[in-house]
Amino acid sequence: METVRIFDTTLRDGEQSPGATLNLPEKLEIARLLESLGVDVIEAGFPISSEGDFQSVKAISEIVQKSIVCGLARATPKDIDRAGEAIRPAKYGRIHVFCATSKIHRDHKLRKGKEEIIRISVEAIKQATAYTKDVEFSPEDASRTEFEFLEEITQAAIEAGATTINLPDTVGYATPKGYGEIFAHLIRKLPIIKERGIILSSHCHNDLGMAVANSLSAVENGARQVECTINGIGERAGNAALEEIVMALRTRADFFKIGTRIDATKIFPASRMVSNLTGLVVQRNKAIVGQNAFAHESGIHQDGVLKYRETYEIMDPTTVGIPKNSLVLGKHSGRHAFKDRVLQLGYQLSDEQIEAAFVKFKALADKKKEVFDEDLEALMDDQLKISRGVFELCGLHVTADSITMPESQTSASATVTLRDTNGEIRQGLAIGDGPVDAMYSAIQKITQIESRLIDYRIRAVTKGKEAMGEVQIELDHSGQRVHGRGLSTDILEASALAYLSAINRLRSLANRERLVTQHTGV
Repeated sequence: METVRIFDTTLRDGEQSPGATLNLPEKLEIARLLESLGVDVIEAGFPISSEGDFQSVKAISEIVQKSIVCGLARATPKDIDRAGEAIRPAKYGRIHVFCATSKIHRDHKLRKGKEEIIRISVEAIKQATAYTKDVEFSPEDASRTEFEFLEEITQAAIEAGATTINLPDTVGYATPKGYGEIFAHLIRKLPIIKERGIILSSHCHNDLGMAVANSLSAVENGARQVECTINGIGERAGNAALEEIVMALRTRADFFKIGTRIDATKIFPASRMVSNLTGLVVQRNKAIVGQNAFAHESGIHQDGVLKYRETYEIMDPTTVGIPKNSLVLGKHSGRHAFKDRVLQLGYQLSDEQIEAAFVKFKALADKKKEVFDEDLEALMDDQLKISRGVFELCGLHVTADSITMPESQTSASATVTLRDTNGEIRQGLAIGDGPVDAMYSAIQKITQIESRLIDYRIRAVTKGKEAMGEVQIELDHSGQRVHGRGLSTDILEASALAYLSAINRLRSLANRERLVTQHTGV
């Protein structure tokens, strides 16, 4: 069966979701899982945007052996050179060049004419071919670009050396019929596409909820690469969801008659990892990977599934990697069983990280009779987060009884003890409207980082009275939004860990910005 290339941009477009910034160890772990998932192209970042992005693309280029590693670049010499340097270590490297082409972008963003846009795009593509023969070109906002100009710039891009032409629906404006017609039209009008074996690619945003439908329409009309993200994360309403595209092509192979290289059994672990590391929770009714995707509440549905599963389930949950039973380990489990399960969950940590996680697993197993996959994922995430080496929680004491204030209001007090990068122990005491507010005020006193709490979510990760509690928060610090995640059998401790995780991300981002300033001189 013919296949469609899956171009994953979770680490570039997906990471642009507000508060979804990933650190280098987290990006490397996701990149490893994407490669094992069978992704054809991993867009690892936008190298010119920051020193951190440059280093991430370079590091991913060094470890990935099977997938193509791609760096994004505007059609400018500095962008191209930076992307070329970043992908230099890659076994298979690609530079993805883009330049806006729609009238609204030409007039109001670039303020350039058609001829100049073609000229700078052609020059950029030629410059990119000095680093790699695998060059992708995107006429940004292609879905709102006039057909005639789209033909002209596509022809010029191919003649300049582009081997993949991506036609993005940048703002999610297209409809399936209209978007598919763009691909069919270019294939009809430009013989060079077939003559040179050019791959046409789709990149759809979900502003009107049609990203997946538009992507599938593109495939029907000749696209042989689809750009997407795990869980559909990305700018604004997100991108086309990888899991939905892959399973639509697989489940309806009778209709599409085209497949992918994706190992579908790793879809669910990939979804969980990306959700955990980015802090972007998957909605319960999300197709394929949502908590309710294979749940049946209606008695009629339950009766039908019990009699014959396919009456109400068009997919077997195990085909996307959803385990039938997530209970895997207990306090008597050894290192080998622990490491084996960690690998099955998609994590590829170092021996040192595995050992540190195993020690915490044993401590958790003493508190809980049953340890679930979700618990193990929490331990793995703890080995990847930034908090190590910045601020670490050493002690926490919150008053059990409220303190009566002179104004007859009630408040709680919290004493928080942290260890900093130098091993110095710091302690802070604060009074707040409640225990969480008091803890967060105490942490702010110690770290000297003031921020505004804009989101606080709490849930049980696993079942039972000994369940691990998960707290996810989002902070705003001078316009910079970051997320934090904390897990513990003690929900107050989980709240403190989540806040520390976010504070440490802010500190890491501040250090990254200083590096960028040193690099660019700006």
